[in-house]
Amino acid sequence: MAAMDNQGKLWIRLLKKHKVTTSLMVPCTRDDPQEALRLALPSLDLSQPMWLSRHQNDWDEYALTRFKPEHFVDSVPFDSMEISYVYAEDEGKTQRRRHVLEDV
Repeated sequence: MAAMDNQGKLWIRLLKKHKVTTSLMVPCTRDDPQEALRLALPSLDLSQPMWLSRHQNDWDEYALTRFKPEHFVDSVPFDSMEISYVYAEDEGKTQRRRHVLEDV
């Protein structure tokens, strides 16, 4: 039970004209955002967006990604949906690998 208390969260934000119109946080693991999203979207009355390779790459690299209206089958009342991972306090963040040219 203690492991669940220290679980991270998926932060879902719906944006219209660069302003957050709706925000929701749900329990999530870093390696399975799609499951948390699948469980959370019905409460926002939204269908599941298409999860493309660019979304997976953004998630793997930055623990966040953004969906545009064209990623949804149904029409949506926002300009974008951003999701990001909020680490639990005791959960270790992995450092992003630096590229040698970034240090130049």
